[in-house]
Amino acid sequence: MAIGSTIEWTETTWNPVTGCDKVSPGCKHCYAERMAKRLAAMGQPNYRHGFELTLQPHMLERPLGWRKPQTIFVNSMSDLFHDRVPEEYILRVFDVMRRAHWHRFQVLTKRSERLRALSDRLEWPPNVWMGVSVESAAYRHRIDDLVQAGARVKFLSLEPLLGPLPDLDLTGIDWVIVGGESGPGARPMRPEWVTDIRDQSLAADVPFFFKQWGGVNKKRTGRMLEGRTWDEMP
Repeated sequence: MAIGSTIEWTETTWNPVTGCDKVSPGCKHCYAERMAKRLAAMGQPNYRHGFELTLQPHMLERPLGWRKPQTIFVNSMSDLFHDRVPEEYILRVFDVMRRAHWHRFQVLTKRSERLRALSDRLEWPPNVWMGVSVESAAYRHRIDDLVQAGARVKFLSLEPLLGPLPDLDLTGIDWVIVGGESGPGARPMRPEWVTDIRDQSLAADVPFFFKQWGGVNKKRTGRMLEGRTWDEMP
């Protein structure tokens, strides 16, 4: 059975790798790290090493057993392009995604340099969407790396949005997600940052998805933007 997700822009999560390391300010209050610690305390065997990077080969072929077509977020608890994930293992993950052609897979990374370096050695089936996280202008280079990758569908996760992102070049980008940080210590997101990115997306005819305002209680702050929800998809 697939594991349903509460993430607004996907349906299911699949974690053939767990654990990660912080690489930029967006990682400071990592929800996956908090969750991994809870799962370890509960005795969940995949998290016996907590948030230490761990390959989970017994999870590799799990999507092949899910017969109902689903949108699947790959490695919600890690980063497939982490430098300690062997290239051979990444190729195995891509092979499963190719064989599970009835699903739609969403892969998201902050390690765009490795994505770009490996892209030509990966087979990019049409059901694999590739995205990068960009939390502030200091990490805009991740967008350039993504555009060079071979994925058919490319998307941006601008979450947690920690600063303005004016004058984005959305050429070659198929989807833009924006969200504020949530949970303990959440850093604020200014409304004008969000509306500017929305307007840039509309002007470039790129589907826009507003995930949440965030804050300590994200249910209370909600996800309405100027009187409506934005759930556009590629």
